[in-house]
Amino acid sequence: MKSTDLLIIGAGPAGLMAAIRAADLGLQVTILESMPKPARKLGISGKGRGNLTNTDPFNTFLKHFNNEGRFLKSAFKAFFNTDLVEFFNKEGLPTVEERGGRVFVASGRAVEAVACLHKATERRRVQLVVNRPVTGLIVEKGQCLGAIAGGKPWLAAATLLATGGLSYPATGSTGDGLKFAQACGHEIVTPLPSLVALKTPEPIPEYLKDVALRNVSAELRVNGKKVAAEFGEMTFLDGNLSGPIIITLSRQAVPAVHAGHLCEIFVDLKPALDHAKLDRRILRDFEENHNARLDEVVAKLLPAGMRQFCLQQLGLSPSLKIAQVTAVQRRLLRNWLKELKFTITGSAPWEQAIVTAGGISTRQINPATMESKIVKNLYFAGEIIDIDADTGGYNLQAAFSTGWLAANSLKKE
Repeated sequence: MKSTDLLIIGAGPAGLMAAIRAADLGLQVTILESMPKPARKLGISGKGRGNLTNTDPFNTFLKHFNNEGRFLKSAFKAFFNTDLVEFFNKEGLPTVEERGGRVFVASGRAVEAVACLHKATERRRVQLVVNRPVTGLIVEKGQCLGAIAGGKPWLAAATLLATGGLSYPATGSTGDGLKFAQACGHEIVTPLPSLVALKTPEPIPEYLKDVALRNVSAELRVNGKKVAAEFGEMTFLDGNLSGPIIITLSRQAVPAVHAGHLCEIFVDLKPALDHAKLDRRILRDFEENHNARLDEVVAKLLPAGMRQFCLQQLGLSPSLKIAQVTAVQRRLLRNWLKELKFTITGSAPWEQAIVTAGGISTRQINPATMESKIVKNLYFAGEIIDIDADTGGYNLQAAFSTGWLAANSLKKE
């Protein structure tokens, strides 16, 4: 039978930061990790470059979270982006700020952040036990006394669940922690993939897989009403809509689809031109290329790949002479360029989702301590909580901050 001051279940960013802070406060810490190595998901974050946080000011930062980050105010006041950057720098990991305030590992290798955290726990004599999946919590008379792992009890004065959500299950995020929390009375907000490519019933041809649409805008409409819009880059991945602007819109699109609403995305391929200006541009191109083929003129408006897609969708022959194009066909082309519509019916699988939306309801967690309101000495941190955010370093900061605050609360108690 093992016993410790703090038992942490899950060696991801939240769990490792909690272990480091608790050890600095003089507590004996044990981490149980189901995978062979810690923080595998952190090692692939930011497309493998390690987008650790964002330099947005406090109030702006909060707005990137569901419910405008109200639950996270205490966590961020206790340990915020400047604290995190200072922590990593002091631990020997240089960072760099890039476009949009995103803070990356300076080398561009996220695995160095993993190594930094791992070494920090080793220096503080934190006991990390890998390949040790937990099968349940030990809860008696409304108190958490530890957990069962390897068929044996691991007792602790306090237990922290930091097992993550359901995204990237190959990294160990299998949702077990949600089951443990639910088993002892916690409400679970239905987990959904977030920051993920979106499915559409409209066929996406294979030849579009290498097309990157830059400087386009995408508008999300739910039941015909505009709810969000983004400007930037869009791509097509495995027959789905993807790219930064789609990934961002997925935070609102996936819950809308899950709720049974009509969900549509309208892409404006020429956002710098309104309908009238675009019509004049097309008319001018037609007049200047009166004897050319339609595909030759469309090539002036769209990147390769999209030209074929455009003409196929409009039912127009590529070899059609410009002189033969009617005013109605020209308007169809203009409208297609301004309002390319995709119906959204779902998302790519959990294996491709960057984060999990949903999780343990924040109503049953004390935001000032991260302790459960219904089970004493049980704490939560990271993605297991219903605190998803936009892409850009916000989700990782929430993991680090909630882990730090949970550990900090133990010393006070």
